Amino acid sequence: MTAASRIVVDVGSGVPPWRQVRDQIIGLVERGQLPIGAKLPAIRQLAGDLGLAPGTVARAYKELEADGILETARRHGTVVAAAPAGAADPLRTAAEEYVRTARDLGVDVRTATAMVQRIYDRPETSG
Repeated sequence: MTAASRIVVDVGSGVPPWRQVRDQIIGLVERGQLPIGAKLPAIRQLAGDLGLAPGTVARAYKELEADGILETARRHGTVVAAAPAGAADPLRTAAEEYVRTARDLGVDVRTATAMVQRIYDRPETSG
């Protein structure tokens, strides 16, 4: 799945398209779907995929570079350089996923936390 396939621009939303692209890239980085070092599509490629003018995507990339989130090198293209300040950490993300799953299963908080404790207390096995 490419970055472009995860970005959706709604031209009728009232939010400028460059801002939508910027905000969605930040979200993908925060959630770990675009990890540090991940390569983004070239400006023209992403613009074509989204049906936007290249200048629109260029502005989003420029803003993200100014924030230190993206980095562009002529030969290597644009890559994720850092997570935004305040990005969710992986443990929190895993915990949120666990809670969603437990709730979907109809499990109460006491039972869910007891399960975590039992698994956490088990001796680790290699294998």
